[in-house]
This record gives sequence, C-alpha cells and structure tokens, in this order.
Amino acid sequence: MSKIGLVIQREYYERVRKRSFLITTLLTPLLMVALILAVGWMSTSGSSEAKIIEVVDASGLVAGKLESAGTITYRPSTRSLDEIRADHGDTWGALVVGADVLTRPDNVQLYTWSSSTLETEMAISRAISDILETEKLKTYDIENLDQILAAVRTSVQIKAFKEDEESGEVKESSSVLSMVLAYAFGFIMYMFVLLYGVQVMQGVIEEKNSKVLEVVVSSVRPFELMMGKILGIACVAVTQFVIWIAVLAVGGALAVNAFVPADLMAAAQGMSAGGMTPEMTAALGSAADPDAIAALGNLMDVDYLVKMLVVFVVYFVGGYLLYAAMFAAVGSAVDNIQDSQQFQLPVTLPIIFGLIGMISAMNDPNGAMAFWLSIIPFTSPMVMVARIPYGVPGWELALSIVILVATFVVIVWLAGKIYRVGIFMYGKKPSFKELAKWITYR
Repeated sequence: MSKIGLVIQREYYERVRKRSFLITTLLTPLLMVALILAVGWMSTSGSSEAKIIEVVDASGLVAGKLESAGTITYRPSTRSLDEIRADHGDTWGALVVGADVLTRPDNVQLYTWSSSTLETEMAISRAISDILETEKLKTYDIENLDQILAAVRTSVQIKAFKEDEESGEVKESSSVLSMVLAYAFGFIMYMFVLLYGVQVMQGVIEEKNSKVLEVVVSSVRPFELMMGKILGIACVAVTQFVIWIAVLAVGGALAVNAFVPADLMAAAQGMSAGGMTPEMTAALGSAADPDAIAALGNLMDVDYLVKMLVVFVVYFVGGYLLYAAMFAAVGSAVDNIQDSQQFQLPVTLPIIFGLIGMISAMNDPNGAMAFWLSIIPFTSPMVMVARIPYGVPGWELALSIVILVATFVVIVWLAGKIYRVGIFMYGKKPSFKELAKWITYR
C-alpha cells in the first residue's frame, strides 16, 4: 500500500471507531427530521390566544360585515373608546373605524391590552380592505355585482415544461422542487465543508504538537501526509453522508406514502412515466396543484434523481477537498486554535460569499453572475449545486469540475510546503508575508 493509502487508512479508522462518530451518525438524521417537523408545526400552528375585538365603527360600513376568523372574533359595539378602555372585560382590544374611512382608509386604530402581532394586524387590515373595496364598487350602481365578481375571479395554474437541447426530450418541470433542492444542496454543502474542514485544521494542529510527527515526516513527504489526511477525513464525511441520505430517503418515502393522497400519487406516477392521461386529468379536476404533481413526478424519475445525486456528490467531495486543503494550510502555520483566527477569515469568506451567490443563482440560474460563481472554484461547490436542478450544460459542468480539482491539487501542494516548515516552528505566530517565504523554501 502506498504511503498516502496508509495515512488515509489511519485517519479513517481513527475517527469511525469513535463512539461519538456512531452517535452523531445515527442521531443527526433524527434531529434533522425533528427540526423540519418542528419548523413546519410552528409555522402552521400560529397563535392559540383567543382575540375578542370590540369594534367602534363611526362609518357604519365595517362593523356589521367583519367576519370572525381563526382566533379573531369581532364584536360590534355602541360604546365609546373611553368606555371600553375603562371597562374592557374579556376583550383583547378595540378597533376604532373613522366616519370617513371610505375616503381616508388610514383612519383606523387598533388598541390592545396585550402585545399585538404583525400577523393579527395584517389579518384585520385585509378584512377591512375587502369590505371597503366592495363598498366602493357599489357606488358604480352595477346590478348583480357579487355574481359578476364571482364569475370574473380566475385562478391561473401554469404547467412548466423543459426541453433538453441535446436529446430534444420534453419533460414537465417543477420550479418548487428546483428551489427546494437548490436550498437543501447548498446548505448541506456549506455545513459539511465548514464542519469537516475545521476538523482537518484541528487534526493538523494536534499532530504538530506531537513529537512523533517529526519522525513521521522523515519517511513521508509533506504532500503525501497532507493528501492522506485530507482524503482520510473525506472518506469519513462521505460515509456519514451516505448513511444520512439512506435514512432520510427511507423516512421520506414512508412520509410520502403516508401523507400524499392516492390520486396525487397516481398523477405523479403517470407524469414520470410519460405524461398524464385525460382520465387522470379529469379525475383530479381543477383542485390538483400542478407544482405538487410535477415535483412528485420528478422525485419518482430515477434518472433525474441519479443525476442530481451524482453531481451533488462530486461537488460535495470536491468542495470539501478544496476547503479542507485550505484549512490544512492554516493548521500547518499555527500551534493552537487561537492563533488560527487571523488565517481562518480568508478561508471562510469565500464560503459565505458562495452561500450568498447560491441564493442569487436560484433567482437567475443562467445569468452571468451565476455562471462565473459556478466556475470559480472557491464558490462553485455551493453555486453549481444550486443551479443543477434548473439544468446546466454539460460543458459548464466539466469545466467547473476540472478547475475545482486542479485548484485542490495546487492548494494541497502549497499546504504541504507550509507544513514542511511549520512543523518545526514553535512559539511564533507567522504573518502572511512569512507564509509566502515558507512556500518558496527549497
């Protein structure tokens, strides 16, 4: 076995045999699912506090038409605001509507006896706006106005199709699924690159403080040691990632089977198999959400999933290797974590910039900024994986991957140069100028 292989084996087994690795590998997917469910529950549960609002309406247009909804209950009142404030009883607040509200829609005040929320204020505002709009339309003296408005209201649902320029194949696409995958891929990349890159830096610093290392470097070249350490921890990251994906995939499949209606599943299966039949379309009717059907259909498309996963893994590994090499160079230059702070900033800034670029790429995946950020190796791991669900030409993928790999090799070589000198430097925090000198030493 080569020297690099021996270092990889040592780094890998040293970490996967730890109890902490097993615990985090098994618990993290469960915590991620619990977090997603908790966020979903909190976003839909809203406030459970009953809000009885006494309405003082000087215009006579609003109070009788306000319909209670959710936790808000409207109670028309003949009392004045001062009387309500003196004895508000079980009410949560008082809504005062001015006599000229039809011409001055800002003449509305809400007084509460406890803290109000933006959600509550917007709900009240929307309810009053609908009433005033209806009242204004009535001034045009149009017969059967309610029936006309009901007939005019139209909800347009767009089905999006994407044509493959190479094969000419046309498939229904889902912008919702593309955005969800882009967010998920980008943030997973950001989390793993930062987490395992710092692990490489800490490992290098720990070994620098071990006198055994001085014996090791006498038989292993710094480049081989750096490459072995980075690839060894990369294998740990990939092992953990594969286990997480397997657990989440099984959990996701069970959730889809349990919560997605059977007719929607049938429509998605029909779309992934080549399109929905007229019978399916008629059975689902207008209530079917095209985005939901397209998203499920794409998720059932094995070719689509394999393509997404393969490209993601390539950039996941490539991005980790690049930043791990940069963190290894930082660890090679210092003796402790505290001294590494000044060197970590130039490494972490491109990661943060890539995360911002990822969000921009989702809004314009084919724009010039998205293109260049997906080619530049320091941002391409985050930006390119955000563009993948929207479709990226093969030559752009190939160019981006080649540049990413080449940059990684160069950074490892530079890290080895710094490591070669840094392991024998103790008690001194080097500057960027000194690091440049270390690289040029022969």
